[in-house]
Amino acid sequence: MLWFLGFIRCLIVTLFSYLGLSDFLEPDTVWQDNRTRITPENPPVSALLIREILPVIKFEELVVVGDPPESCAVCLYEFEGGEEIRWLRNCRHVFHRACLDRWMDHDQKTCPLCRTPFVPDELQDEFNQRLWSASGVGDLHSEYVSVPGL
Repeated sequence: MLWFLGFIRCLIVTLFSYLGLSDFLEPDTVWQDNRTRITPENPPVSALLIREILPVIKFEELVVVGDPPESCAVCLYEFEGGEEIRWLRNCRHVFHRACLDRWMDHDQKTCPLCRTPFVPDELQDEFNQRLWSASGVGDLHSEYVSVPGL
């Protein structure tokens, strides 16, 4: 009986491929756990600076403080006690640390759920200054200012 089902599956795959509809077939690969992906080697400078600002805590610490969400809105996995999470100060949304770090690696500077900026207003000037100096634009600007004859 299994041989017959395998034959039917092969027949359907061949038919769909012949008709150019192979995109509608289910892939043969198993869905991988997105939380284990490796982050890029060179994340944007802004992502590195934002990571310094955003607190990382254990989920169990958040449970003590109040009523936390059950799952991460990025990966949809439920939170577990010892997992590292990032609790956004501006909007109070909570995400797995790895999920939010990957989001920031794509040069995103706002909450993936509500689009509130990551950097609180009171830290925005300091953040901009650190970003400016880390980018090297300030050094480039000083070279132009010190050009003789201007």
